[in-house]
Amino acid sequence: MGRRLFKELERSYGFDEVAIVPGQVTINPELTSTKMTIGDLDFEIPIMASAMDGAVSPGFASYMHEMGGLGVLNAEGLYSRYEDPYSVLEEIISHPQETVTEFLQKVYSEPIREELIGQRVREIKNTGATCAVSFTPQNTKRMSPAAVEAGADMVVVQSTVTTARHMSNSYRGLVFSELIDALKVPVIVGNCVTYEVALELMETGIDGLLVGVGPGAACTTREVVGVGVPQVTATLQCAAAREDYFRRTGRYVSVITDGGFRTGGDICKAMVSGADGVMLGTPFAQANEAPGQGFNWGMANPHPELPRGTRISVGTKGSLKEILYGPTSKTDGTQNFVGALRVMMGMCGAYTIRDLHKAEMVIAPSIKTEGKFFQMSR
Repeated sequence: MGRRLFKELERSYGFDEVAIVPGQVTINPELTSTKMTIGDLDFEIPIMASAMDGAVSPGFASYMHEMGGLGVLNAEGLYSRYEDPYSVLEEIISHPQETVTEFLQKVYSEPIREELIGQRVREIKNTGATCAVSFTPQNTKRMSPAAVEAGADMVVVQSTVTTARHMSNSYRGLVFSELIDALKVPVIVGNCVTYEVALELMETGIDGLLVGVGPGAACTTREVVGVGVPQVTATLQCAAAREDYFRRTGRYVSVITDGGFRTGGDICKAMVSGADGVMLGTPFAQANEAPGQGFNWGMANPHPELPRGTRISVGTKGSLKEILYGPTSKTDGTQNFVGALRVMMGMCGAYTIRDLHKAEMVIAPSIKTEGKFFQMSR
């Protein structure tokens, strides 16, 4: 009698295991459009900065707007807990690594002040920038209306894992369809990695879906609780749900791959996997303008009982403009993300991001090392 497995495991893929196949027709990169639409909001580039305190401050959100993208402010972070968050940032940055998590837990135990949420929203809006704010599900219903009233253009509801059927002890938890009706601004929800959950979330009327559980450089969810799906497979799953939902309803929900990016090549692979946009944390924490001054830490890091993030030293690599648009002399793909995206779109004959979704990919686990002996031996 043959053996039977208790569970059948499916193969899944991350950025380093796949490669993009060039198209049969090529076009000049300057003919491509990198526009992204979420709800009724349009952006020149499909790139968002993560709601991490070391990456996005009100000032950084303004810089992202100037560059054509979107910076999401953590509305439950330091900026809504402290009148002067920048002195607290200095303390976090200078704290010894061995005790920094305990210090973060203490710093983030300070209560959220709703009047500060409105103040930070107004700071962003006063610069003329589009304002997006992020809340955890447990605080969204109570706090997001005040943010929208202050001028927020978008609300992001974000937790490590989000489903449309979350079970809790509250009499009536967060109902996304009711939230969307009440706020009347685009709502993005995350994070998700499977077809079924993505489809259920889209049915609630959301405008965007964040894809990714645990891939970020500052996130330790995969180590602490073992949960996650590599980003290429997760994006393919959620993009399939988007296409099926769109065919059935005529309503398009933007898929945003969130986390795990190091290079322009990773961003390109996410787009070909079906993403309409990407959300980056650590690459932006490396910008000269970033509030973390070369440090970054995860939103789950200050959890009082089970932290799932760590403060990491990422260094300062260049200006936000260099990271997004160049010019750059770096050959490792860590700068000029938009230039890399446009060049790849040209190679694939894709005029738009939607065209890019039709490009082919292959499984190629050795793609980064093939023929690269002299690079590897340096």
